Amino acid sequence: MNKAQQRQTAYARRNAQVDKDVISREICRRFIELPAYEQAQTVLWYVHCRSEVRTLPTLLQQLHTDKRMAVPYCTVDAKGNTCLGLWLLKALDELQPGMWNILEPPKSRWGDSDRQIRPAELDIVMVPGVGFDKRGGRLGNGAGYYDRLLSEVRKDAVRVGIGYESQLFPEIITEPHDVLMDKVITERAVYCGQRQ
Repeated sequence: MNKAQQRQTAYARRNAQVDKDVISREICRRFIELPAYEQAQTVLWYVHCRSEVRTLPTLLQQLHTDKRMAVPYCTVDAKGNTCLGLWLLKALDELQPGMWNILEPPKSRWGDSDRQIRPAELDIVMVPGVGFDKRGGRLGNGAGYYDRLLSEVRKDAVRVGIGYESQLFPEIITEPHDVLMDKVITERAVYCGQRQ
C-alpha cells in the first residue's frame, strides 16, 4: 500500500466511524488529562471539520480555564507560502467559516498583535490527521500545513495526534519532512510515539 492508498483507506475508515460524538468526547478527555496538558499554559486545539474527531465541545469547556487556547487558520507568510496562523481564542463567536468551511478568525482580524500566537509559545499541540500509527507516524491531508507548523514549535512542546482507533495503521509511510508525534490518542489508548 502506498501513501495515496493509505490516505484513501484512512479517509474511508474515518468517514465510516460510528458514534463520533461519544468517541470524540472520550478522546478529548484523554487529551486534557495528559500531564503535559495540565502543565501547559498555551495549547493549540484544532477546530474539527468533516469526519475528524469532534473537538469543539471540549474546547469550549476549556475556554473557561486559565490556559491560553490557540486555534489555527490557513494563511500565507511574508514570502507568500501557505502556512497556519495561530489565533488566541477567547470566545466561539469570534470565529466564522473560512477555508474548507473550518471555523477561523475573520480575515480582517488576521495580524491583530494582541491575538496572534507564535509557534514558539505553544506548550502542547493537538494535531489532526487522516491516519496514524502507534509509533507516532502521521498521515495528513497532503498540503503540509501541520508539518511546517511543527517544524517551528519548540523541541520540548508536546505533539499529540488525535484520531479514532479505526484510523490506526501498522505503519504510516513517512518521508523525511514528516514530523512524528510524541503521543497518539484514540478512544482506546494513549500511545507513546518515537519522536527524536
